[in-house]
Amino acid sequence: MASSSSNLEDVPSESLMNELLRRLKCATKPEKRLILIGPPGSGKGTQSPMIKDEYCLCHLATGDMLRAAVAAKTPLGIKAKEAMDKGELVSDDLVVGIIDEAMKKPSCQKGFILDGFPRTVGQAQKLDEMLEKQGVKIDKVLDFAIDDGILEERITGRWIHPASGRTYHTKFAPPKVPGVDDVIDYYSKKGIVAKLHAEKSPKEVTDEVHKVLS
Repeated sequence: MASSSSNLEDVPSESLMNELLRRLKCATKPEKRLILIGPPGSGKGTQSPMIKDEYCLCHLATGDMLRAAVAAKTPLGIKAKEAMDKGELVSDDLVVGIIDEAMKKPSCQKGFILDGFPRTVGQAQKLDEMLEKQGVKIDKVLDFAIDDGILEERITGRWIHPASGRTYHTKFAPPKVPGVDDVIDYYSKKGIVAKLHAEKSPKEVTDEVHKVLS
């Protein structure tokens, strides 16, 4: 307890106040568990931070979670590293287990945004089984649908600022993954897929997201 108090003393007052205000705001927010589906360039990366902040959700990217679990040497992380060291794919059960661990963080109390998973119907089923054991379920799947021609224009117009690593685009932001259709069909049968017109401007897509999640 003393250690916890000591740690709080080291937190700047402004940061502490901002965190308290954030928690007060989030206390009234309904829980949401979302999946984002869409290819690179479809706008997921633009909308995800807005959704995260607006609805007090945590962002779960499978690649980041795997690396964090391996670095932290959690039991699941050790198993994942063993598979990777052998050049094998990390099993779906391990990935779902790591998602399960990540969901227990305080920042995920109001729900999560899952990005990059599931990629197959089998993964979707395992995810649903895990959530069902906790008495929760996926609330909405946001499908960032976009024409291939527009997607190509967006991707080829991107450039990265070497110093900061930020991604820019000469037009939109100046200075079919295999199996995805099956996953969308799987969740469509549950009536929870919302198709977004991802070719629209970021502001228009944001407005669509708000309507879908309201």
